[in-house]
Amino acid sequence: MADRPHPHQLQVHPQQRYEGGFKAGQRGGGGPSKGKILAVVTLLPVGGSLLGLSGLTLAASVTGLTVVTPIFLLCSPVLIPAALVAGLVLAGLFISGLFGLTGLTSLTWVLKYFRQAGASVPQQLDEAKRRMQDVAVTVGQKPKEMGQAIQQKAQEAGK
Repeated sequence: MADRPHPHQLQVHPQQRYEGGFKAGQRGGGGPSKGKILAVVTLLPVGGSLLGLSGLTLAASVTGLTVVTPIFLLCSPVLIPAALVAGLVLAGLFISGLFGLTGLTSLTWVLKYFRQAGASVPQQLDEAKRRMQDVAVTVGQKPKEMGQAIQQKAQEAGK
């Protein structure tokens, strides 16, 4: 029973073998192609110049920060409250815009609902009136029944 294959097993037959190592890529002739050499020769100066520009940017940022830090420390009693006020104003504007968008969406939904409902609204109103009348009749009958029950108990207690 152990040597029979199960119907749900997957059999894999590899089509290519991995020959591994560095020599596997050099089948044809002992060196990189002309395209690879051209790409390295072209991209090496570009990468070097971008690396140099990023170094200059870092140096300028550090220099600017060392120059501006004392000014920030001297002006911080004014800058911090100003930044807080500006942040609160922006947050208020953002929230008011969201509330406006929510209100507009709600009004759009209500208008669309009434347009779709169309003729069924009067029927729904009539049904609601009937339900309210039924509730009023039920609420009116309960006190009468309670009063009658109290009178009966009072009469029984009096006898």
